[in-house]
Amino acid sequence: MTSRNKSRNRNGDPEEMEGGGATAPAAPPPAPHPAVAPLAFLLGKWRGEGEGSFPTISPFRYGEELLFSHHPSKPVISYTQRTWKAASGEPMHAESGYWRPRPDGSVEVVISQSTGLAEVQKGSFDAEKKTVTLQSELVGNASKVKQITRAFQLVDGELSYVVQMATITTSLQPHLKALLKKI
Repeated sequence: MTSRNKSRNRNGDPEEMEGGGATAPAAPPPAPHPAVAPLAFLLGKWRGEGEGSFPTISPFRYGEELLFSHHPSKPVISYTQRTWKAASGEPMHAESGYWRPRPDGSVEVVISQSTGLAEVQKGSFDAEKKTVTLQSELVGNASKVKQITRAFQLVDGELSYVVQMATITTSLQPHLKALLKKI
């Protein structure tokens, strides 16, 4: 059973409301910090599937979730990522960090991986094409990994990326690729 109450609309005319009162419309999210605005297309939670390979390992499939979050008072994006085995759901990898877009169209990224590896990357973004390309400046705490690149692109509402990696024995090679949808 629902209760009906009478109230007045903006013109002062009587109006019936369901459930005993009006609910305020949801407030729109605050505008991002001006420095972050060009990368606003990344903001939110993304989920999908990917595949990995490298000359020294067997190919594999994984599920993934990325979260790009932001507080409007800060010129930075927080980043978290986690993956799991596609077949079993068992956790695989996780990383987190910060993306700092610069007014000149460059972006600085720091990432800490669950394996203990740390990346400092620099790159560029194109807000119109909705792309980001990153190149490692430093790969820390890694005895074998020497270089990592990441390329992100948003097309038709789907975020894709490709990660390439070089080691002490292997030149820069494709390692990971995934396709994610915003949830």
